[in-house]
Amino acid sequence: MALPVCTIDEFGINKPDYEQARAYLVEAFQGIFGQDIYVDPDSQDGQQIAIFASAINDANAMAVQVYNSFSPSTGRGVGLSSNVKINGIARRVASFSTVDLLVTGQAGTTITAGAATDAAGNRWLLPESVTIPPDGDITVTATARDIGSVAAAANTITTIGTPTRGWQSVTNPAAATAGAPIENDAQLRQRQTVSTAIPSLTVFEGTMGAVASIVGVLRYRGYENDQDATDADGIPGHTISLVVDGGDAQAIGEAIAAKKSPGTGTYGTTSVDVIDEYGVTRAIEFFRPETVAIKAEITLTPRQGYSTAIETQIKQAVVDYINAIRIGDDVIRSKIYLPANLFGGAGSQSFEITNLRIAKVADPLGTADVPIAFNQAAAASIVNITIVS
Repeated sequence: MALPVCTIDEFGINKPDYEQARAYLVEAFQGIFGQDIYVDPDSQDGQQIAIFASAINDANAMAVQVYNSFSPSTGRGVGLSSNVKINGIARRVASFSTVDLLVTGQAGTTITAGAATDAAGNRWLLPESVTIPPDGDITVTATARDIGSVAAAANTITTIGTPTRGWQSVTNPAAATAGAPIENDAQLRQRQTVSTAIPSLTVFEGTMGAVASIVGVLRYRGYENDQDATDADGIPGHTISLVVDGGDAQAIGEAIAAKKSPGTGTYGTTSVDVIDEYGVTRAIEFFRPETVAIKAEITLTPRQGYSTAIETQIKQAVVDYINAIRIGDDVIRSKIYLPANLFGGAGSQSFEITNLRIAKVADPLGTADVPIAFNQAAAASIVNITIVS
Protein backbone atom coordinates (compact mmCIF):
# COMPACT_ATOMS: atom_id res chain seq x y z
CA MET A 1 0.00 0.00 0.00
CA ALA A 2 1.36 3.42 -1.00
CA LEU A 3 1.75 6.19 1.53
CA PRO A 4 -1.65 8.00 1.65
CA VAL A 5 -0.68 11.54 0.66
CA CYS A 6 -2.48 14.22 -1.33
CA THR A 7 -2.33 14.02 -5.13
CA ILE A 8 -3.16 16.62 -7.75
CA ASP A 9 -4.76 15.82 -11.10
CA GLU A 10 -6.87 17.60 -13.72
CA PHE A 11 -9.80 17.68 -11.28
CA GLY A 12 -7.87 19.36 -8.47
CA ILE A 13 -6.40 18.07 -5.22
CA ASN A 14 -7.38 14.70 -3.74
CA LYS A 15 -6.99 14.05 -0.02
CA PRO A 16 -6.94 10.56 1.55
CA ASP A 17 -8.98 10.28 4.74
CA TYR A 18 -7.83 9.33 8.23
CA GLU A 19 -8.84 5.67 7.89
CA GLN A 20 -6.64 5.26 4.82
CA ALA A 21 -3.67 6.63 6.76
CA ARG A 22 -4.41 4.30 9.66
CA ALA A 23 -4.79 1.27 7.38
CA TYR A 24 -1.42 2.04 5.80
CA LEU A 25 0.29 2.21 9.18
CA VAL A 26 -1.39 -1.00 10.41
CA GLU A 27 -0.10 -2.82 7.35
CA ALA A 28 3.37 -1.32 7.85
CA PHE A 29 3.46 -2.38 11.54
CA GLN A 30 2.33 -5.90 10.66
CA GLY A 31 5.03 -6.10 8.00
CA ILE A 32 7.66 -5.27 10.62
CA PHE A 33 6.39 -7.08 13.72
CA GLY A 34 4.30 -9.84 12.19
CA GLN A 35 0.67 -10.39 11.24
CA ASP A 36 -0.24 -11.43 14.74
CA ILE A 37 0.67 -8.06 16.35
CA TYR A 38 -2.25 -6.58 18.29
CA VAL A 39 -2.99 -3.08 16.98
CA ASP A 40 -6.58 -2.44 18.06
CA PRO A 41 -7.32 1.10 19.41
CA ASP A 42 -7.20 -0.09 23.04
CA SER A 43 -3.56 -1.24 22.72
CA GLN A 44 -0.42 0.83 23.08
CA ASP A 45 0.61 0.07 19.49
CA GLY A 46 -2.88 0.97 18.30
CA GLN A 47 -2.71 4.32 20.08
CA GLN A 48 0.72 5.01 18.58
CA ILE A 49 -0.65 4.21 15.11
CA ALA A 50 -3.56 6.58 15.75
CA ILE A 51 -1.13 9.38 16.63
CA PHE A 52 0.89 8.80 13.45
CA ALA A 53 -2.27 8.53 11.32
CA SER A 54 -3.59 11.77 12.75
CA ALA A 55 -0.30 13.51 11.94
CA ILE A 56 -0.46 12.28 8.32
CA ASN A 57 -4.09 13.35 8.04
CA ASP A 58 -3.31 16.82 9.45
CA ALA A 59 -0.41 17.23 7.00
CA ASN A 60 -2.72 16.29 4.13
CA ALA A 61 -5.32 18.78 5.36
CA MET A 62 -2.65 21.47 5.41
CA ALA A 63 -1.70 20.60 1.84
CA VAL A 64 -5.34 21.06 0.79
CA GLN A 65 -5.45 24.46 2.50
CA VAL A 66 -2.23 25.53 0.77
CA TYR A 67 -3.61 24.38 -2.60
CA ASN A 68 -6.91 26.20 -2.04
CA SER A 69 -5.19 29.38 -0.90
CA PHE A 70 -4.10 30.08 -4.47
CA SER A 71 -7.70 30.45 -5.68
CA PRO A 72 -9.84 33.56 -4.97
CA SER A 73 -12.90 31.33 -4.57
CA THR A 74 -11.36 29.23 -1.77
CA GLY A 75 -8.54 31.36 -0.36
CA ARG A 76 -8.87 32.82 3.12
CA GLY A 77 -7.41 35.65 5.14
CA VAL A 78 -3.98 36.88 4.06
CA GLY A 79 -3.90 34.37 1.19
CA LEU A 80 -7.09 35.80 -0.30
CA SER A 81 -5.80 39.34 0.16
CA SER A 82 -2.74 38.39 -1.92
CA ASN A 83 -4.79 36.66 -4.63
CA VAL A 84 -7.07 39.59 -5.41
CA LYS A 85 -4.11 41.85 -6.14
CA ILE A 86 -3.97 40.34 -9.63
CA ASN A 87 -7.35 42.00 -10.23
CA GLY A 88 -6.04 45.36 -9.09
CA ILE A 89 -8.08 45.43 -5.87
CA ALA A 90 -7.27 45.13 -2.18
CA ARG A 91 -9.15 44.18 0.97
CA ARG A 92 -11.00 47.17 2.35
CA VAL A 93 -10.03 48.31 5.82
CA ALA A 94 -12.46 49.77 8.35
CA SER A 95 -13.97 52.86 6.77
CA PHE A 96 -15.44 56.23 7.68
CA SER A 97 -19.01 57.26 6.97
CA THR A 98 -19.41 59.43 3.88
CA VAL A 99 -22.05 61.83 2.60
CA ASP A 100 -22.59 63.97 -0.49
CA LEU A 101 -22.80 67.65 0.40
CA LEU A 102 -24.24 70.38 -1.78
CA VAL A 103 -21.98 73.38 -1.18
CA THR A 104 -23.31 76.77 -2.31
CA GLY A 105 -21.53 80.09 -2.47
CA GLN A 106 -19.92 82.75 -4.61
CA ALA A 107 -18.28 81.55 -7.81
CA GLY A 108 -14.53 81.11 -7.49
CA THR A 109 -14.54 80.76 -3.71
CA THR A 110 -11.97 78.23 -2.51
CA ILE A 111 -12.70 76.35 0.70
CA THR A 112 -9.57 74.92 2.27
CA ALA A 113 -9.81 72.13 4.88
CA GLY A 114 -13.53 72.87 5.22
CA ALA A 115 -15.95 71.07 7.51
CA ALA A 116 -19.68 70.95 8.11
CA THR A 117 -21.64 69.93 11.20
CA ASP A 118 -24.90 67.99 11.45
CA ALA A 119 -27.77 68.35 13.89
CA ALA A 120 -26.21 65.79 16.25
CA GLY A 121 -22.90 67.64 16.40
CA ASN A 122 -20.96 65.22 14.20
CA ARG A 123 -18.26 66.86 12.10
CA TRP A 124 -17.99 66.10 8.36
CA LEU A 125 -14.74 66.95 6.59
CA LEU A 126 -14.76 68.25 3.02
CA PRO A 127 -11.95 67.49 0.55
CA GLU A 128 -8.76 69.42 1.25
CA SER A 129 -9.62 72.07 -1.32
CA VAL A 130 -13.02 72.84 -2.88
CA THR A 131 -13.54 75.59 -5.46
CA ILE A 132 -17.11 76.71 -6.14
CA PRO A 133 -17.73 76.71 -9.92
CA PRO A 134 -19.39 79.53 -11.92
CA ASP A 135 -22.91 78.14 -11.40
CA GLY A 136 -22.57 78.73 -7.64
CA ASP A 137 -22.84 75.20 -6.24
CA ILE A 138 -20.89 71.96 -6.23
CA THR A 139 -21.47 68.44 -4.91
CA VAL A 140 -18.58 67.01 -2.91
CA THR A 141 -18.21 63.91 -0.78
CA ALA A 142 -17.45 64.63 2.87
CA THR A 143 -16.01 62.14 5.35
CA ALA A 144 -16.97 61.80 8.99
CA ARG A 145 -14.25 62.84 11.39
CA ASP A 146 -14.81 59.73 13.52
CA ILE A 147 -14.38 56.23 12.09
CA GLY A 148 -17.26 53.77 12.12
CA SER A 149 -20.99 54.04 11.57
CA VAL A 150 -21.93 57.73 11.89
CA ALA A 151 -25.52 58.35 10.78
CA ALA A 152 -26.94 61.52 9.27
CA ALA A 153 -30.42 61.75 7.78
CA ALA A 154 -31.07 63.80 4.66
CA ASN A 155 -30.92 67.60 5.09
CA THR A 156 -29.44 67.44 8.60
CA ILE A 157 -25.88 68.58 7.77
CA THR A 158 -26.62 72.27 7.41
CA THR A 159 -24.08 74.09 9.57
CA ILE A 160 -20.84 75.46 8.14
CA GLY A 161 -18.16 74.25 10.55
CA THR A 162 -15.34 76.38 9.14
CA PRO A 163 -16.75 79.80 8.14
CA THR A 164 -15.16 80.93 4.88
CA ARG A 165 -15.75 84.16 2.96
CA GLY A 166 -17.95 83.33 -0.03
CA TRP A 167 -19.24 80.00 1.35
CA GLN A 168 -22.95 80.61 1.93
CA SER A 169 -24.66 77.31 2.73
CA VAL A 170 -24.33 73.55 2.88
CA THR A 171 -26.75 70.63 3.02
CA ASN A 172 -26.92 66.90 2.33
CA PRO A 173 -29.73 66.01 -0.11
CA ALA A 174 -29.42 62.30 0.79
CA ALA A 175 -28.64 60.38 3.97
CA ALA A 176 -25.06 59.51 4.79
CA THR A 177 -23.60 56.11 3.97
CA ALA A 178 -22.47 54.50 7.22
CA GLY A 179 -18.88 53.37 7.59
CA ALA A 180 -18.13 49.66 7.48
CA PRO A 181 -15.85 47.31 9.42
CA ILE A 182 -12.92 45.60 7.73
CA GLU A 183 -14.04 43.65 4.66
CA ASN A 184 -14.58 39.95 5.35
CA ASP A 185 -13.60 37.10 3.03
CA ALA A 186 -17.09 36.60 1.56
CA GLN A 187 -17.43 40.27 0.65
CA LEU A 188 -13.94 40.36 -0.87
CA ARG A 189 -14.65 37.26 -2.99
CA GLN A 190 -17.84 38.86 -4.31
CA ARG A 191 -16.03 42.07 -5.21
CA GLN A 192 -13.24 40.11 -6.90
CA THR A 193 -15.84 38.40 -9.06
CA VAL A 194 -17.34 41.75 -10.04
CA SER A 195 -13.92 43.30 -10.70
CA THR A 196 -13.34 40.87 -13.55
CA ALA A 197 -16.11 42.71 -15.43
CA ILE A 198 -13.92 45.79 -15.87
CA PRO A 199 -12.29 44.48 -19.09
CA SER A 200 -15.56 42.78 -20.11
CA LEU A 201 -16.98 42.44 -23.59
CA THR A 202 -19.82 44.90 -22.94
CA VAL A 203 -19.17 48.52 -22.09
CA PHE A 204 -21.98 48.62 -19.54
CA GLU A 205 -20.53 45.70 -17.55
CA GLY A 206 -17.15 47.42 -17.61
CA THR A 207 -18.71 50.60 -16.25
CA MET A 208 -20.35 48.65 -13.42
CA GLY A 209 -17.08 46.88 -12.64
CA ALA A 210 -15.19 50.18 -12.46
CA VAL A 211 -17.73 51.69 -10.06
CA ALA A 212 -17.81 48.54 -7.90
CA SER A 213 -14.03 48.76 -7.42
CA ILE A 214 -14.12 52.27 -5.94
CA VAL A 215 -13.20 52.39 -2.26
CA GLY A 216 -16.25 52.85 -0.05
CA VAL A 217 -18.86 51.56 -2.50
CA LEU A 218 -21.14 49.18 -0.59
CA ARG A 219 -24.08 48.51 -2.90
CA TYR A 220 -24.73 49.43 -6.51
CA ARG A 221 -27.17 48.75 -9.33
CA GLY A 222 -27.06 49.77 -12.97
CA TYR A 223 -29.79 50.30 -15.55
CA GLU A 224 -29.44 50.83 -19.29
CA ASN A 225 -32.14 52.16 -21.61
CA ASP A 226 -31.02 51.46 -25.16
CA GLN A 227 -34.38 52.45 -26.66
CA ASP A 228 -35.42 55.81 -28.10
CA ALA A 229 -38.23 56.45 -25.61
CA THR A 230 -38.11 57.01 -21.85
CA ASP A 231 -38.62 53.72 -20.01
CA ALA A 232 -40.96 52.85 -17.12
CA ASP A 233 -38.40 54.02 -14.54
CA GLY A 234 -38.17 57.45 -16.14
CA ILE A 235 -34.71 56.84 -17.60
CA PRO A 236 -34.39 58.72 -20.92
CA GLY A 237 -33.55 56.89 -24.10
CA HIS A 238 -29.93 55.96 -24.86
CA THR A 239 -29.01 56.66 -21.27
CA ILE A 240 -27.50 54.71 -18.38
CA SER A 241 -28.44 55.22 -14.75
CA LEU A 242 -26.35 53.94 -11.84
CA VAL A 243 -27.52 53.83 -8.24
CA VAL A 244 -24.49 53.77 -5.94
CA ASP A 245 -24.40 53.49 -2.15
CA GLY A 246 -21.13 54.80 -0.71
CA GLY A 247 -17.91 55.88 -2.36
CA ASP A 248 -16.61 59.30 -3.37
CA ALA A 249 -19.00 61.07 -5.73
CA GLN A 250 -16.23 62.54 -7.85
CA ALA A 251 -14.50 59.16 -8.20
CA ILE A 252 -17.80 57.56 -9.22
CA GLY A 253 -18.43 60.26 -11.82
CA GLU A 254 -14.94 59.87 -13.26
CA ALA A 255 -15.29 56.08 -13.45
CA ILE A 256 -18.59 56.40 -15.32
CA ALA A 257 -17.17 59.00 -17.68
CA ALA A 258 -14.12 56.86 -18.42
CA LYS A 259 -16.04 53.66 -19.15
CA LYS A 260 -19.38 54.63 -20.71
CA SER A 261 -19.88 54.65 -24.47
CA PRO A 262 -19.39 57.98 -26.29
CA GLY A 263 -22.71 59.74 -26.74
CA THR A 264 -24.44 57.80 -23.98
CA GLY A 265 -26.22 60.02 -21.47
CA THR A 266 -26.32 59.61 -17.71
CA TYR A 267 -29.33 60.03 -15.44
CA GLY A 268 -29.65 60.71 -11.73
CA THR A 269 -30.11 63.30 -9.02
CA THR A 270 -26.44 63.51 -8.03
CA SER A 271 -24.34 65.41 -10.56
CA VAL A 272 -20.57 65.90 -10.66
CA ASP A 273 -18.44 67.74 -13.22
CA VAL A 274 -15.75 65.67 -14.92
CA ILE A 275 -13.02 67.32 -16.98
CA ASP A 276 -11.56 65.13 -19.74
CA GLU A 277 -8.01 65.20 -21.06
CA TYR A 278 -8.97 67.88 -23.58
CA GLY A 279 -10.31 70.21 -20.90
CA VAL A 280 -13.97 69.65 -21.75
CA THR A 281 -16.28 69.63 -18.72
CA ARG A 282 -19.15 67.17 -18.69
CA ALA A 283 -21.83 66.66 -16.05
CA ILE A 284 -22.13 63.02 -15.00
CA GLU A 285 -25.30 62.09 -13.16
CA PHE A 286 -26.14 59.10 -10.95
CA PHE A 287 -28.37 58.27 -8.00
CA ARG A 288 -27.68 57.78 -4.35
CA PRO A 289 -30.19 55.16 -3.12
CA GLU A 290 -33.19 56.36 -1.14
CA THR A 291 -33.55 54.22 1.98
CA VAL A 292 -36.94 52.58 2.50
CA ALA A 293 -37.36 51.60 6.15
CA ILE A 294 -39.06 48.21 6.55
CA LYS A 295 -40.77 46.79 9.63
CA ALA A 296 -41.70 43.16 10.24
CA GLU A 297 -43.77 41.31 12.80
CA ILE A 298 -43.28 37.57 13.32
CA THR A 299 -45.89 35.56 15.22
CA LEU A 300 -44.64 32.20 16.47
CA THR A 301 -45.46 29.33 18.79
CA PRO A 302 -42.50 28.28 20.98
CA ARG A 303 -41.49 24.66 21.40
CA GLN A 304 -39.01 22.87 23.63
CA GLY A 305 -35.65 24.62 23.55
CA TYR A 306 -36.91 28.08 22.59
CA SER A 307 -35.12 30.92 24.40
CA THR A 308 -34.47 34.64 24.24
CA ALA A 309 -31.15 33.87 22.54
CA ILE A 310 -32.98 32.16 19.66
CA GLU A 311 -35.40 35.09 19.48
CA THR A 312 -32.41 37.41 19.07
CA GLN A 313 -31.04 35.16 16.31
CA ILE A 314 -34.36 35.30 14.44
CA LYS A 315 -34.46 39.09 14.57
CA GLN A 316 -30.85 39.42 13.43
CA ALA A 317 -31.33 36.94 10.58
CA VAL A 318 -34.32 38.90 9.27
CA VAL A 319 -32.50 42.23 9.61
CA ASP A 320 -29.44 40.90 7.76
CA TYR A 321 -31.61 39.48 4.98
CA ILE A 322 -33.56 42.69 4.40
CA ASN A 323 -30.43 44.83 4.47
CA ALA A 324 -28.79 42.56 1.87
CA ILE A 325 -31.63 42.88 -0.67
CA ARG A 326 -30.33 44.44 -3.87
CA ILE A 327 -31.02 48.05 -4.71
CA GLY A 328 -34.27 48.24 -6.64
CA ASP A 329 -35.55 44.79 -5.60
CA ASP A 330 -38.91 44.46 -3.86
CA VAL A 331 -39.16 43.01 -0.36
CA ILE A 332 -40.86 39.65 -0.97
CA ARG A 333 -42.73 38.53 2.13
CA SER A 334 -42.55 34.80 1.40
CA LYS A 335 -38.77 34.90 1.10
CA ILE A 336 -38.41 36.29 4.63
CA TYR A 337 -39.70 32.99 6.04
CA LEU A 338 -36.36 31.36 5.26
CA PRO A 339 -34.16 33.65 7.41
CA ALA A 340 -36.96 33.85 10.00
CA ASN A 341 -36.70 30.06 10.32
CA LEU A 342 -32.92 30.45 10.77
CA PHE A 343 -32.40 28.78 7.37
CA GLY A 344 -33.32 25.45 8.96
CA GLY A 345 -30.24 25.49 11.19
CA ALA A 346 -29.75 24.97 14.90
CA GLY A 347 -32.70 26.25 16.92
CA SER A 348 -35.16 26.24 14.04
CA GLN A 349 -37.01 23.26 15.54
CA SER A 350 -37.73 25.16 18.74
CA PHE A 351 -40.50 27.31 17.27
CA GLU A 352 -43.16 27.41 14.57
CA ILE A 353 -44.00 30.59 12.68
CA THR A 354 -47.74 31.06 12.34
CA ASN A 355 -47.77 34.46 10.67
CA LEU A 356 -45.39 37.03 9.22
CA ARG A 357 -46.35 40.57 8.26
CA ILE A 358 -44.27 43.33 6.70
CA ALA A 359 -44.70 46.93 5.57
CA LYS A 360 -42.95 50.24 5.19
CA VAL A 361 -42.53 51.89 8.58
CA ALA A 362 -45.23 54.48 7.87
CA ASP A 363 -47.76 51.90 6.61
CA PRO A 364 -49.87 49.31 8.48
CA LEU A 365 -48.48 45.78 8.64
CA GLY A 366 -49.85 43.31 6.10
CA THR A 367 -49.15 40.24 4.01
CA ALA A 368 -48.42 42.05 0.73
CA ASP A 369 -44.93 42.43 -0.72
CA VAL A 370 -43.31 45.86 -0.34
CA PRO A 371 -42.53 47.53 -3.69
CA ILE A 372 -39.15 49.21 -4.03
CA ALA A 373 -38.36 51.73 -6.78
CA PHE A 374 -35.34 51.25 -9.03
CA ASN A 375 -33.35 53.88 -7.10
CA GLN A 376 -34.37 52.79 -3.60
CA ALA A 377 -32.92 50.27 -1.15
CA ALA A 378 -34.70 48.40 1.62
CA ALA A 379 -33.37 48.69 5.17
CA ALA A 380 -34.70 46.85 8.22
CA SER A 381 -35.97 49.23 10.87
CA ILE A 382 -38.18 47.27 13.28
CA VAL A 383 -38.50 43.50 13.76
CA ASN A 384 -40.94 42.41 16.47
CA ILE A 385 -41.74 38.89 17.62
CA THR A 386 -45.12 38.00 19.07
CA ILE A 387 -45.38 34.70 20.98
CA VAL A 388 -48.64 32.77 21.07
CA SER A 389 -49.30 29.47 22.77
